[in-house]
Amino acid sequence: MKSRPAVENILWMAAGAVVLAAFLVLTWHFRKEETPAQQLAFKATRVDLVGRMEYGLARASEAEKSAVLAVTDPDSERYAAEARAAVAAVDRDRGELAHLLKAGGAGRERELLDQFSQAFANLERVDDEVLRLAVKNTNLKAYALAFGPAAEALSQMDAALSRVGAKADAWPEAKRVLSSSDGARIAVLRIQTLLPPHIAEESDPKMDALEASMRTEESLARKDLDALSAIRKLQGDPDLSAAESAFARYEEIKVHILALSRENTNVRSLALSLEQKRKAMIVSLDALAALKRAILDEPIAGVAYGRPSMLK
Repeated sequence: MKSRPAVENILWMAAGAVVLAAFLVLTWHFRKEETPAQQLAFKATRVDLVGRMEYGLARASEAEKSAVLAVTDPDSERYAAEARAAVAAVDRDRGELAHLLKAGGAGRERELLDQFSQAFANLERVDDEVLRLAVKNTNLKAYALAFGPAAEALSQMDAALSRVGAKADAWPEAKRVLSSSDGARIAVLRIQTLLPPHIAEESDPKMDALEASMRTEESLARKDLDALSAIRKLQGDPDLSAAESAFARYEEIKVHILALSRENTNVRSLALSLEQKRKAMIVSLDALAALKRAILDEPIAGVAYGRPSMLK
């Protein structure tokens, strides 16, 4: 009595296996019975998706380069958005192609798509980092400060110290005044000449060396300004006060410039774009090219379609 349910279960399992086998046979039969025109259309659809992915990667790359090279935040952000949209479109096409290959592609094509997916994941990672840096534009902002507000403060200091030297021309202390005022002006000019190399520099140790030189010049400028303040006739002098205020303002701006320069987002994004991004793009495009060749080489009975054959 106890064996009857087991026998029934076996019979049900056998019946299920027969149904599944019949389904597979019918599926294979109808797949095999597809007309050459249907097979050709299926092939064309897959090739078109690969082509769209290649085009999408090219669009993304162009927009990414524009984001890196743009000189304003709005332009960088606009190009970055275009690059991200193009990458998202490639990902959608990749998903659609994966669905088609799961339904009817050859195993080699699925393998090649997996290879592209891995390369594309790395490309997305690098692209995200490039665009994240590019939209900050810290180097460009540092240049704008150096050649704008910092240069203006330097000019105001220079003009004020020039007036101090002129009014002291007939004083017994004229030589001391001229020496200290010129010393302060030259020291700040040297700081100003060190800012552009710092902004353009990629290496932290080299930045450290440039900042050490700036600190030396800053100490000399302060020493000369203090020497001028110690001269009795210049105590409370409006031009000397203006020079000291301009120097203090210059130093504040310089601190901001160095902080932006240290972030180095334009330099870093450009380096990533030219090296890691370029390599990741080549790997992705090579994977797509191999996938396209595999799809084109898939034979269709009675149809000469694929890569052009060499004419003899």
